[in-house]
Amino acid sequence: MTSKGAYCLCIDNSEDLFVDVGALGRMEFPRGHYVYVGSALNGLDARIRRHLDTSKGSYSAIHWHVDYLLKERAVNIEAVYIKLTEERMECALAESVSEKGIPVPGFGCSDCRCVSHLFRVEGCDLARLELEERPLSDFFL
Repeated sequence: MTSKGAYCLCIDNSEDLFVDVGALGRMEFPRGHYVYVGSALNGLDARIRRHLDTSKGSYSAIHWHVDYLLKERAVNIEAVYIKLTEERMECALAESVSEKGIPVPGFGCSDCRCVSHLFRVEGCDLARLELEERPLSDFFL
């Protein structure tokens, strides 16, 4: 059975970066922690595994805004949180995360009306969102 749901990637950026992000153009990503909110209603584990592979440099195709950031050497996924659901809840989850962070305008939300799906945060404490933290090792075959 293919799992479906929403997810949050806790991302560490160890350097001040300027990254060309497709149609969004050149964007600044100050050193720090970020949370990216996504969804996969057809293959959640495969989507997260692909993000992890992009971050490690073993997958180079660009499909989403987050790929541009994850391919940077200074960027690392520290933790993954998921919510198994068949409902589209990515935007509601992004709104909840926005209460804790500073949005990166336009990032990851070209198909919705959200301000952003990437937020600069002080820390990645997502327990209040009732998400399940999954070990990164769960996503490797």
